[in-house]
Amino acid sequence: MDLLPLVTLLLLAHAAAWVAWQAAARRRRATCYLLDYACHKPSDDRKVTTELAGAIIERNKRLGLPEYRFLLKVIVNSGIGEHTYSPRNVLDAREDCPTLRDALDEMDDFFDDAVAAVLARAAVSPRDVDLLVINVGSFSPSPSLADRVVRRFGLRDDVMAYNLSGMGCSAGLVSVDLARNVMLTRPRTMALVLTSESCAPNWYTGTDKSMMLGNCLFRCGGAAALLTNDPAFRSRAKMELRCLVRAHIGAHDDAHAAAVHREDADGRLGVSLSKALPKAAVRAFTENLQRLAPRILPAGELARFAARLLLRKLLRRKAAGGAAAKINFKTGVDHFCLHPGGTAVIEAVRKSLGLDSYDVEPARMTLHRWGNTSASSLWYVLSYMEAKRRLNAGDRVLMVTFGSGFKCNSSYWVVTKDLADAGAWEDCIHDYPPANLVNPYMEKFGWVNDLPSQGQGGAFPFF
Repeated sequence: MDLLPLVTLLLLAHAAAWVAWQAAARRRRATCYLLDYACHKPSDDRKVTTELAGAIIERNKRLGLPEYRFLLKVIVNSGIGEHTYSPRNVLDAREDCPTLRDALDEMDDFFDDAVAAVLARAAVSPRDVDLLVINVGSFSPSPSLADRVVRRFGLRDDVMAYNLSGMGCSAGLVSVDLARNVMLTRPRTMALVLTSESCAPNWYTGTDKSMMLGNCLFRCGGAAALLTNDPAFRSRAKMELRCLVRAHIGAHDDAHAAAVHREDADGRLGVSLSKALPKAAVRAFTENLQRLAPRILPAGELARFAARLLLRKLLRRKAAGGAAAKINFKTGVDHFCLHPGGTAVIEAVRKSLGLDSYDVEPARMTLHRWGNTSASSLWYVLSYMEAKRRLNAGDRVLMVTFGSGFKCNSSYWVVTKDLADAGAWEDCIHDYPPANLVNPYMEKFGWVNDLPSQGQGGAFPFF
């Protein structure tokens, strides 16, 4: 055999091997495992009982009978129970004058609980963390909260730290996406992802009804998760991320203004939820699903949907039987981990995806037990599924979140082993689901609806 053909053959073989090795390396880096996670459970002395809620409302002398009736209606229909948590400054009757210390203490409580728990459960040392991503939407101190975690837990000097703010309730998956993208450039990376919200400085004390809604829904919480692309951890991981889709429709004015952190006419700060929010959520949800469906659903279901859609168009009316063409997401998803933003949000998603009460039970129970903990809510929903032993090896989980901006983000996971950790639900999971979700507010305070419409400001006592 001539030397030149032999050398050429060897070079081609070497090049093919190098290409194959590079492709395998890219696949390894693109892998993202959820090693473990922990949800923050504040101390019991921070629970917002019916009596405490009444006392908080009573001491706000700006409120009158119309505001009392509005708040009662909202909280009765909110879907939350009596075991959610508030910041300490509200418990201490200092919601009108929060301090920086109040906000930092709230964050430290979260860090000391959830971060310590997830590191211990995963048997990972703080020195093993290569990447830190933290998102807290409405609190951005200097030094940053990421810096605070680095110092508090002694992370390495070369740790990559990212601090996100202003991203709303959908920021949890934004953080996961950021961590995954960093992993694409770094093999064998251990990422610590923290997600929470700062309630201490953001309790609204005014009378703007669009801003009073938040006090009825948002509560304290937070979650810490460990993600990695190191294949050595696959056997210990809980889930593997298969895809993540983000939709941002903030270029539309009404969507951008659907949920805004602003001052009211009297200069009091709060989160305003506009009437355009449901419409913005539907638009963002539709944008997200159009890109998500081809990536997670079987070809047969996509073909069936396309055929029905074509038939409907050809006949210029609804498809046979009068039913509109609709994708069956259950053909590719076993469990739906939905953001518990409120009963209306959960119900809207349920109808859009054609789900039943079993599918949305985890979101409803999370709203009842913990309230809306903003971007961390999804992890409480996932923890409910795990506590109920719903998640088994091979199951497919779809997470869907909504957030200001306006955004809809989704992620698709595959469970890698049977899961049965009760986590933050351990002491109460046996009580869920309760016989009914009726909270005691109407029973205790419903008499305000029978009073004559008179009295404003401090002229009317709540009790």
